[in-house]
Amino acid sequence: MIADKAYSHPSTRAALRARRIAFTCPEGSDQIARRQAKGTAGGRPPRFDADTYRNRNLVERCFARLKQFRDLATRYAKRLAYWRSELIIAAIILWLR
Repeated sequence: MIADKAYSHPSTRAALRARRIAFTCPEGSDQIARRQAKGTAGGRPPRFDADTYRNRNLVERCFARLKQFRDLATRYAKRLAYWRSELIIAAIILWLR
């Protein structure tokens, strides 16, 4: 799972670790300061892979482009099949641009 700093809370990390889900997220500055204030009892910093984290931007830009289509952003379609077909049409339009 790749997330931004808002999801870097220790309880979130612990819950994902319990489910054996790999988690890539930068640590917030307040969490760094709190961990360092504890000294050796604060533990080691969580693992962070900057190369994997860069790919998060691609997904967010894709969602932002898809939100240009009002029907997709507000989900006017009641049935999943209709919404999925709108999503496919929007993706084709974006791909052809």
